[in-house]
Amino acid sequence: MKISIAALVLLSFLFASTASAAGKEEKELELKSESALLLDEKTGAVLFQKNGYKKMYPASLTKIATAIYALEKGSLDDMVMVSKHAAEEEGTSVYLETGEKVSLEKLLNGMLVNSGNDAADAVAEYLDGSPAQFEQNFNDYLKTEIKVKSTHFTNPSGLFNENHYTTAYDMALITKYALRNEAFRAIFGTKELNWDGLSWDTTLVTHHLMLKGELPYEGVNGGKTGYVDQSKQTLATSAANDGLNLIAIVLKGDWKEDVYEDTEAMFDYGFKNFINDTFPPGMQYPVAGKVFQTEKTELVTVPKDNSTPVITPTGELLMQTKAGDTIQSLQLKEKVPLDVLQAGDTLSNKEESDSSYLSIKVIAGVLVIGIIAAAVIYKKKRWQKKTV
Repeated sequence: MKISIAALVLLSFLFASTASAAGKEEKELELKSESALLLDEKTGAVLFQKNGYKKMYPASLTKIATAIYALEKGSLDDMVMVSKHAAEEEGTSVYLETGEKVSLEKLLNGMLVNSGNDAADAVAEYLDGSPAQFEQNFNDYLKTEIKVKSTHFTNPSGLFNENHYTTAYDMALITKYALRNEAFRAIFGTKELNWDGLSWDTTLVTHHLMLKGELPYEGVNGGKTGYVDQSKQTLATSAANDGLNLIAIVLKGDWKEDVYEDTEAMFDYGFKNFINDTFPPGMQYPVAGKVFQTEKTELVTVPKDNSTPVITPTGELLMQTKAGDTIQSLQLKEKVPLDVLQAGDTLSNKEESDSSYLSIKVIAGVLVIGIIAAAVIYKKKRWQKKTV
């Protein structure tokens, strides 16, 4: 059945209004922590956020950024000489000794699994020499490569500094970017690791209770904890279920159980309500006197109970929740202005376009044949007149 362009436009706006009205009945997640955000790792869709764009102190979640920076700038096999400054760094430690030589891979494990501040400092000094140079290069990297907007880190470990801040959204972007790296993904998901150091032999066990299994959640495959007095409890977690990969960031929880409960609540909400879908190339959407279309296959995140997107007058395709919150947007390319179509025309698909093109060729062919036939007849009549 063909639907007129005007009807399609009307349906789009009716859907937008209906979605917004239905969303008033949807109960918002009640989280205890000050800031939180749930991100689809594959698409970047923001499925839920509470103060997700507010500047916060991340504590040791900073080490996620330090790790991916090191993985992309250094080599896992490189040997790092531990300085006196690194060995004596305050806070959580893997008890490195001044002058000890440790591989970059081992330092990254000590930094992520046991949250060693001494390991983080050793990594930073290996990468850029001085704390000042590391700060500059580190932040340039985060802005250029990961496209953070509201993040500035003054150190590699997350120790408090008023100018050391991020947002839940930026932290989710950093984690999403880092998870593309197989070496990072492996360390981020490590539950325990034998540690053979110059002065400390032990088994490192992740501090993340979901990853460790003390607070089990199906599908959790990576995580990092954080705490300083000013940031309070912070938590980053990744999980996968039914083809959906999610990242949960929680910042400034008063108590450890708060950040885990908030993470669980967000995961429950995400896995229950959303799925991934694909839009093939060539899908067309008419709106506001224009026609827009997808140029390539697009992976999107959509609500399970309502996967119809909304199209804006500028050709932006919006995936929205029942509450009318946009979780993902795609900018489509303008295809055919509607003013070239006659009133009552419908939006043609590829087969109809091909058929129309064929029809035009047939008509043109008939016209050409007719012109040739007329010319032949005309010449024949003139010849007959001359011979009479």
